Amino acid sequence: MSYKVYLFDFDYTLANSEVGIVKCFELLMEQEGYPLRPKDEIKRTIGLPMSEALSILTGEIDEAKIQELKDKYTVFADLYMTENTYLYNDTKMVLKTLKERGAKIAIISSKTRRRIMQTLTRDKIDDLVEFIIGSEDKYAYKPAPDGILEAVKRLNVDKKDVIYIGDNIVDAQAAKNAQVDFAAVLTGNNIKEDFKIFPYVKIMEKLEALIDV
Repeated sequence: MSYKVYLFDFDYTLANSEVGIVKCFELLMEQEGYPLRPKDEIKRTIGLPMSEALSILTGEIDEAKIQELKDKYTVFADLYMTENTYLYNDTKMVLKTLKERGAKIAIISSKTRRRIMQTLTRDKIDDLVEFIIGSEDKYAYKPAPDGILEAVKRLNVDKKDVIYIGDNIVDAQAAKNAQVDFAAVLTGNNIKEDFKIFPYVKIMEKLEALIDV
């Protein structure tokens, strides 16, 4: 099936930023006096909304305290995140191929739009993406369909012409809730079996398999 619009998650889908994320969380928890968490435990929060990740890793539930921690995390992220974020080897090829075929491309992520754009600009692929919907845009986080539905609205396309690609089951849930097709890529923390309970077009070992969908 041919799609007119390809919507992507970012972390663990187009890029790997786990080194930067783990470093920022470790620095934050050390600075604020929280017990350090194992790296694998921190990695499992990648892709979650920052508030949820902070609550899981620190045990905090007070919204004001979590916002304070988010602000302090941002200070570390400004220093270390982009330099420790790497596009997957096939990302540029896939996006360029889709663009050459006439498809529209956008990114829907719980990461900040500003941070994602820093990576796209650094690697000279910002011109391949129509827009980014990130945490600054204040839409309900995945698995809510809001970000996907906003992208469909902006691009003025029928849902049948849209596919969403992500690495996490929350991406699969969001696509289902938005009633658009979904393709999973196994570069994150979820395995093939995790996705089989959701509607999907394809489950891919690497993103490059998308060009054959």
